[in-house]
Amino acid sequence: MSGREHGHEPPLPHSAQVPSLQPHTNDELEVVPGFERENLQGWIPQLATEADVRAVIEKAFDYRGDVTVTRKDGLQIAGYLFDRRIGKTLADSVIRLMLATGKERPSIPYSEIAGIAFTGRDTAAGKSYEAWVKKYWQSRAKGEKNISIEPEALE
Repeated sequence: MSGREHGHEPPLPHSAQVPSLQPHTNDELEVVPGFERENLQGWIPQLATEADVRAVIEKAFDYRGDVTVTRKDGLQIAGYLFDRRIGKTLADSVIRLMLATGKERPSIPYSEIAGIAFTGRDTAAGKSYEAWVKKYWQSRAKGEKNISIEPEALE
């Protein structure tokens, strides 16, 4: 056995509510509400405060396309933001990019970032399960047979 009820997790504070453990039907478990993704492609946000810098870097980290980072010295670096290390200050925090050309993985401190532009195509945009089902039914309505999921060619 596992779980909080059997002593495998620390006890909840006195003010915390114990989550209800109501049984679910299979239908309830199969249908989970999704969420809308922001369309960030082409967005060039203003980085006026430390909070702005941190918030935009989090969005860039979750983005599935390339970004262009402009450093305070004017140098622009384009690539996929694959890592970020969050420190107590902007100088202690860094991002790491995979460049489109070459094998370099430059690290850029948050404190050196003047701007971030979401310049690359969001490779996962419109590829949700719901979008596939919609395409499936449209194809089926046209009388197509052997409908399947096929990968798109990358640019």
